Amino acid sequence: MHMTRAISILNALLLLPISNIPGQEQVTPVQPNSASSSQVSDASHSGSPDVILASGDLLAVSVAGAPEYHYDVRVSSAGEASLPMLGNVKVAGLSTLLAENVVAQRLQEKGFFNDPQVSIFVKEYATAGISVLGEVQKPGIYPLPGQRTLLDAISAAGGVTPKAGKSVTITHRDAMDNPETVPLSRDNEQTMTNMAVQPGDTVVVSKAGMVYVVGDVKEPTGIILDNPRLTVLQAIAVAHGTNPTASLKSATLIHKATSSTPQQVPIPLDAILAAKSPDLELQPDDIVFVPVSTAKVIKRRTFEALVQTATGMAIWGTRY
Repeated sequence: MHMTRAISILNALLLLPISNIPGQEQVTPVQPNSASSSQVSDASHSGSPDVILASGDLLAVSVAGAPEYHYDVRVSSAGEASLPMLGNVKVAGLSTLLAENVVAQRLQEKGFFNDPQVSIFVKEYATAGISVLGEVQKPGIYPLPGQRTLLDAISAAGGVTPKAGKSVTITHRDAMDNPETVPLSRDNEQTMTNMAVQPGDTVVVSKAGMVYVVGDVKEPTGIILDNPRLTVLQAIAVAHGTNPTASLKSATLIHKATSSTPQQVPIPLDAILAAKSPDLELQPDDIVFVPVSTAKVIKRRTFEALVQTATGMAIWGTRY
């Protein structure tokens, strides 16, 4: 009898809900929040700009929700990152986003994780700075981490010099054989394409072309070719004009051609000044040479000698 009653009480206790047992707390399972997971993934990308990975970079690779999978690896000279459970993974030349997708796919294929959220952060670049060279105030290597633009690099070097040209050449660290050339306006130092630059890139500001005016001019000079349509008369005007003994018919334009031998082009200065011949446009490294006229020199010296003789005779005549 007692045994039957004990079995009945035990069965009743087993049928009771767990939440009704005294001294026990109800446990509610936590459901994964897709929005939170998306926010975690987005946050992981916000701290690391989408840069191109290269050999020598130090990477922090982690998986969201798996604190045990967090490793710092350096990209080898072969462009591979050695990761636990995966071995060598080719990441050089990939953006951080693509590298994350590659690692996540490999982890899922091997069955270690189900839909892993991989995050890759560049802790240290192989080349930590951007080289800014050419016609800038302070050429050098400038550490500019994060997302930077061409203007940021030029500004860090103190801006361009007065001799800066109209173009900037950018050599990206992941495309050393394919440099890019973009136009640069010296009026407001704005580029038509203010493209992004990354650590390891090299920026070279070109030097403006020069035009030289030499020979029988009042002030032989070199002119920075700010105006792409500078003409012969404008260049001579900058040199303050020709001397009275200049041979206007024999002026020469020495043009640096593609070949090693410069080309000499006659310049009819007398005809250009008389508006009987078109003014010539100059190219970078052109030389305008205005020779001395021997006839004008002889005539001028003869005239000066006659003036001196006449002056002397006048002085001696007044004395005697």
